[in-house]
Amino acid sequence: MSLTVYNSKTRQKEPFVPLQPGKILMYVCGITPYDYSHIGHARCYVAFDVIYRYLRYAGFEVTYTRNYTDIDDKIIKRAQERGVEAVDLAAEFIEAYKEDMQALHVLPANHEPKVSETIAEIIEMVQTILKREMAYVVDGDVYFRIDSMHDYGKLSGRNLEELRSGARVEVDTRKENPLDFALWKSAKPGEPAWDSPWGKGRPGWHIECSAMSQKFLGDIFDIHGGGKDLLFPHHENEIAQSEACTGGHTHVRYWLHNGFVNIDNEKMSKSLGNFFTIREVLKLYHPETLRLFLLNTHYRGPINYSDVNLNEARKRLDYFYETIRNSLKILQSSWDAIENKAIGDFDQHFSPDHPLRQRFIEALDDDFNAPKAMGEMSDLFSQLNALANRSLGLPEETNDRLLRDGLRYVKEFSHVFGVWLEDPDAYLSMPQGQTAEQALTPEKIEALLVERKQARADRNFQRADDIRKLLAENNIEIKDAPDGTTWKYAS
Repeated sequence: MSLTVYNSKTRQKEPFVPLQPGKILMYVCGITPYDYSHIGHARCYVAFDVIYRYLRYAGFEVTYTRNYTDIDDKIIKRAQERGVEAVDLAAEFIEAYKEDMQALHVLPANHEPKVSETIAEIIEMVQTILKREMAYVVDGDVYFRIDSMHDYGKLSGRNLEELRSGARVEVDTRKENPLDFALWKSAKPGEPAWDSPWGKGRPGWHIECSAMSQKFLGDIFDIHGGGKDLLFPHHENEIAQSEACTGGHTHVRYWLHNGFVNIDNEKMSKSLGNFFTIREVLKLYHPETLRLFLLNTHYRGPINYSDVNLNEARKRLDYFYETIRNSLKILQSSWDAIENKAIGDFDQHFSPDHPLRQRFIEALDDDFNAPKAMGEMSDLFSQLNALANRSLGLPEETNDRLLRDGLRYVKEFSHVFGVWLEDPDAYLSMPQGQTAEQALTPEKIEALLVERKQARADRNFQRADDIRKLLAENNIEIKDAPDGTTWKYAS
């Protein structure tokens, strides 16, 4: 079986044929850094990290670009509220994002450009669109002329006339069409601005991804990814801009979109109060627990975040690591000493007709079906357990040779999934399976007590009780008194 992917543009699975044999050009829309990254970001970037890892595992040379939209209305508004420069605010949350991604084993992209560093390319692209009369200038603003694209809406499947009649946009009488969107915005007092042929200003939303993908990947590339929430209008407008510059030819061959995150079966939303940052989640769960939880659902489908589901993922991860640790004890080896490639003895004994690596590859070749591939790993761990217990009645030498080869498979596939990368003893010795960096320090304990106090004041007794349980599980006793709450390590 060869690789097939679901193309959002054609709404069907297609055989994947790269533009250049053996090479893949891939772009994924990055964050707008005005706040800490949330679990929707984790969903997106873990999903495309697995895709990136698998493509490299499959032997492709991948050039991966993932941007930072560090110029945006939300960033400017938040910076003004905090009394800081927009660029400084964006830099702060970019660093926080990098820390979160590192914790989640999300690999850095080959190129991670910022809008603020791509102004010259953006201006050049806008000039090209203007020369082709597919945009126009009004009072220092530059708008894309929607009516110049006869097939606008081909990605989202939306009809231009229906969009026009149902447009929910602010009325701007300067526009030729209410759906026309800004390529360049004239400067406003207190906002960051750059010189341009149309006066001082800054890029509009959408144009930066067209400029950055073209800069690092060229006029046409293989994969463009992002969340389903970006499909319209962001990706639709990207197509319009980019194809206006390329003379109308397709600039992206395969569009991939990951599904939404629901919280307890409701859409995640700040207004609903069910919004969680990655940092909040990682206070309670090991990063690999969150990553494993995200891998249990196909990247295109909706995923339901809940404590029940996270706890199930944690128990499963504990089981995996216990199996690895027990196996290593039998072999008197360490995780670092296990080689990265299996040699086949394991398959010859357990599944000679359908080798494990073949089944693993077939699963991921089917539109990167990580849950199906993870199911193969569950079978592998069951077999490892039997070998670690020496319950199969095999000669000791044969048993342990198969056990080592099975662990080699785990190590090999760990670099595709981005899990089982910790030392098993270190992982299992940490409370809640947390890494050393996330163990409960006195500062974190005090912060949890402050959060618990607020939860009780808000009559959120479930959260307050969860914090007490978390502290107890970490061998920490707390005592409530009229003058406050004290804590100590249990003896």
